[in-house]
Amino acid sequence: MAIRPVKRRSVSEPTLEGAGVRLRRAFGFQGTAETDPFLLLDDFRGDRPDDYAAGFPWHPHRGIETVTYVLAGTVEHKDSIGNSGTIGPGDVQWMTAGRGILHQEMPSGDASGRMYGFQLWVNLPASRKMTEPRYQGIEAADIPAVTRTDGTVVRIVCGEYDGVAGPVSGGTVDPVYLDISMPALARASVPISPGRSAFAYVFGGTGEFAGDPPCAVENRVLALFGDGDAVEATAGPDGMRFLLVSGLPLREPVAWRGPIVMNTHDELHRAYRELQEGTFLSARSPEPTP
Repeated sequence: MAIRPVKRRSVSEPTLEGAGVRLRRAFGFQGTAETDPFLLLDDFRGDRPDDYAAGFPWHPHRGIETVTYVLAGTVEHKDSIGNSGTIGPGDVQWMTAGRGILHQEMPSGDASGRMYGFQLWVNLPASRKMTEPRYQGIEAADIPAVTRTDGTVVRIVCGEYDGVAGPVSGGTVDPVYLDISMPALARASVPISPGRSAFAYVFGGTGEFAGDPPCAVENRVLALFGDGDAVEATAGPDGMRFLLVSGLPLREPVAWRGPIVMNTHDELHRAYRELQEGTFLSARSPEPTP
């Protein structure tokens, strides 16, 4: 078994987003080749309502999927295709923006003022940039978990682990999204097929990922893996919890500004022109040139 080495280790950086939400950005709005097909990962854990209460008022998306995973508190959401509701602890919202959608996400803390969660952006291939928008809301009870003999718990949001499949369907980049909790000093090897992009984001405890040399990690550290067929993790004395995400790279050109991600600058300019003209939501793919 070829263990995937950590080719880059970084710490998420403080960022201001939405109407004034203070969060930490693990990656995003820079080069996309290393994380392809993933564009952005935001860690919006906060303990003070003033840091998140302004939320993310109405805004557009096109050409991507957004994945919101809540750990504490709630997020109320509405969108332009008629969906609305509340995402609570352990719930996931997997939204395919496709050809265009408007939505808002307004967070609220729990009784202790905590609002914890993550948002991941997944790029769509050129063939699906202008597909119909789609929404998948998954409740915590519907997300399966596998408990290993050493006490490690693997929550499967999307993809498969140990023969158990997650509830999210239809991902064009074959995404796998796992939430892994390891007890103190536990060691786990998670298969990831060669050729896939893969990263881990640690949000609890300490530990290390195997390699030559091993890579020590702690809270808010991103580990971007090189190629191989498995990731091997060892938890520290206080255990470790992390997201482990992988997918098939698209290897397509990226034209990106704000919440819209296309393949060419012409497509990007067209999207913003449609926003100004009020035709964004009714847009369709242009007819092919004869």
